[in-house]
Amino acid sequence: MAKKVVASLQKGGGKEHTKVIKMVKSEKSVSYTFKEEIVHNDKVKEWFTKG
Repeated sequence: MAKKVVASLQKGGGKEHTKVIKMVKSEKSVSYTFKEEIVHNDKVKEWFTKG
């Protein structure tokens, strides 16, 4: 599935976007979860700073 996302982003304006992954600690337990999203290159720092 990841290959489809990468292949579709390489067409057109896909180079302006980045796939970001953030590790977030769970509030209920001691485990961590991962949040993944594809954001515009200009918004990467904003994405990491927001909760």
